[in-house]
Amino acid sequence: MTDDTKIRAIMILDVIGRPPKHLIESLEKLIEEIDKEKGVSVKVKDIKNPVLMKDQKEFYTTFAEVEVEIDEVLNLAILLFKYMPAHLEIISPEIIAISNNSWNDILNELTRRLHAYDEIARIMQNEKIILLKKIQELGGNIQDLMPKSMIPAEEKPEKESTKKKPRGKKAKKKR
Repeated sequence: MTDDTKIRAIMILDVIGRPPKHLIESLEKLIEEIDKEKGVSVKVKDIKNPVLMKDQKEFYTTFAEVEVEIDEVLNLAILLFKYMPAHLEIISPEIIAISNNSWNDILNELTRRLHAYDEIARIMQNEKIILLKKIQELGGNIQDLMPKSMIPAEEKPEKESTKKKPRGKKAKKKR
């Protein structure tokens, strides 16, 4: 792409943690990684000083504004999935026209990543079930740790009767 067809955007990257110095170092490394991405060039970076989080005694937060120049929309989509900025603003061009092949690339990348996230989530759910069963085997009470929808029917506690006692005129007649 030529300079006038490249995409310029600003990304906001935020981090939380401690100590404050580590947050700045982490953002610096993150911005270096972004600059090494294929088809991406960091033009401007502005890392703000960490501040103590509201209602926290030990955790700090900060953010960086990073202006990038990107060769094509697919590279922008990859940046979004890989670095998950808190905010993105496309500065230029005002209109971005892309071919159906570019749309295919973007949507296939989106699908691939969603499948990968779904696979991780399923593995974690299965591992949680295995761990909870082991806790139960060791005598632990899984009902306190597991959502009711995940407890096998034979292990669910029986419901207490929800039948209400009659009140009012009808109740007096039955007595």
